[in-house]
Amino acid sequence: MKTASQSLARRLETPAGMLPRAFLVAAALLVFVTYLFPLWNMTMFAPQYPQGLRLHIYSYKLDGGNGGQDVHEINVLNHYIGMHDLVSADFTEFKWIPFVLGALALLFLRAAVHGELGHVLDMVVLFLYFSLFSLWSFGYKLYRYGHDLAPTAAVKVQPFMPPMLGRRQLANFEVTSTPGPASYVLGLMALLLVVALVLAWRGSRKPAPELS
Repeated sequence: MKTASQSLARRLETPAGMLPRAFLVAAALLVFVTYLFPLWNMTMFAPQYPQGLRLHIYSYKLDGGNGGQDVHEINVLNHYIGMHDLVSADFTEFKWIPFVLGALALLFLRAAVHGELGHVLDMVVLFLYFSLFSLWSFGYKLYRYGHDLAPTAAVKVQPFMPPMLGRRQLANFEVTSTPGPASYVLGLMALLLVVALVLAWRGSRKPAPELS
């Protein structure tokens, strides 16, 4: 008599079907789209900056509005309150996020080729872990930037946490933080993976054809 673990193990070895595999391939292709657009956007409005200062965070670099000049302007303002300069080289995330995304794309394609339910489940778990860890890393970076203030700064402010999402008033600046197009692409990838898993799971419930 089969045990529950044996039954589950056999089920995870069930072929996933063509449609779940196609969703895995689509998710892999979308990885390359994430390199083209920002993951996150931050805009800072103040009376002296009615048009706002814009910061665009890609998976591999920082960019600013006004032809990149906004990053320089933000760093000048940060200097007065003792914040560290925003420099791409200081973001270790820019070193590993592009690499991990590329590795995930290869793993998605590998899972599509092997095409078993267990492989689809592995991809969902890996992508979930990557997403949650990346969000934590982003939040921690914002926290450190707002709390590691130089004691010799010209303007003394209380340590603060820039918003990860939404709007917040920081001194005379209104800071808005929103996901960029690349984050929505990552959300679409997550949806494709979940749908692929659901379809593969449902397909595994069908009885195997009997051999004549």
